[in-house]
Amino acid sequence: MPDFIVTPWEVSGEVDYDLLIQEFGIEAIDEKLLFNLKEITKEIHPYLRRKIFFAHRDFKWILQEYKKGNPFYLYTGRGPSGNIHLGHLLPWIFTKWIQEKFNVDLWFQLTDDEKFLFNQSITLEETHNFGYDNALDVIALGFNPKKTYIFSDIDLGNTFYRNALKIAKKITYSTIKATFGLDNSANIGQIFYTSIQTVPAILKSLIEEKNVPCLIPHAVDQDPHFRLSRDVLPKLGYYKPASIQCVFLPSLQESGKMSASVENTAIFTKDEPDVVKRKVNNAFTGGQANAKLQRELGGNPSVCSVYKYHFMLFTLDDNEIKKIQSKCIGGELLCGECKKDLIQKINKFLSEHQKQREKAKDVLEDYLLKEKVDLKSLINEKKRKWNY
Repeated sequence: MPDFIVTPWEVSGEVDYDLLIQEFGIEAIDEKLLFNLKEITKEIHPYLRRKIFFAHRDFKWILQEYKKGNPFYLYTGRGPSGNIHLGHLLPWIFTKWIQEKFNVDLWFQLTDDEKFLFNQSITLEETHNFGYDNALDVIALGFNPKKTYIFSDIDLGNTFYRNALKIAKKITYSTIKATFGLDNSANIGQIFYTSIQTVPAILKSLIEEKNVPCLIPHAVDQDPHFRLSRDVLPKLGYYKPASIQCVFLPSLQESGKMSASVENTAIFTKDEPDVVKRKVNNAFTGGQANAKLQRELGGNPSVCSVYKYHFMLFTLDDNEIKKIQSKCIGGELLCGECKKDLIQKINKFLSEHQKQREKAKDVLEDYLLKEKVDLKSLINEKKRKWNY
């Protein structure tokens, strides 16, 4: 049995991604697939070169359809239960690159209903409000406002429920139990939820009244939901959604992924420079006990959280990252120097991101989709019509 856990609601331990490929039945991204992608995009994103996005389902088919003149749309999202940290941004940064290279729509789902159902400590109102706040971070990254649609499941309740019912009728309780490990203590909303998360994979098909391919970039823990989506949607006459999966941004501490629930393991987009400095300076490294030993024996970047932050987010130039790695292993680069460089890069990024996040407040409504007519409004309209 593996000594790690990866589910849509829990990730713990040191994840073996090769083993996860086998367990989930996803396909590793290989050089042939990257070659086919580069024919269209003319370049390969560092996240692909570095295997940060490492696996997929039917991405090759997506490229084939695109070449035939059958463009896809993007679907990804966020489960809003708190503030955004850098780990959340990682798949969104890649999604933005895909949007730009293929000039396609993005449908961004705020799963406020999911967080309410699976998190006992949060109210529906709280997760709904977190969703709007989290959306500011999405907008701050610079997604094309003409092609980006952000929505909460609650705000599109009519559309979602109407179509989730058709999906739910094709999924058995035993399938949900087997896929997610739910037992008799699970509330009935948890059992139904995958039906909701499947709907965005057909939204554009519903609007255009024809099959439209869908590509879902996401962290690999969400794959079980979309595995079921792929099983059920062909039964309703739709394409299977394709997907492309990324690894997790690691914790600043010794093992595991960055977690919003353990503050010192994560850097949040709202963190001030002094907070970033403190967290990075306390991060786990692959260095030796002191500078003398570091110069004599060198460090081990493969286990170093500081190096991994350079590698995954803040040093995307291949020549520069090779220098950092070589100087660390050779003992030329001390941990304090490497941390100082990372602190500067993070704070530079966050300074600009926070400015854009503030500006996003003025344009949030331009991105949001809502079904505006509620029952109270309908009743009041009826009263006005009949003058009572």
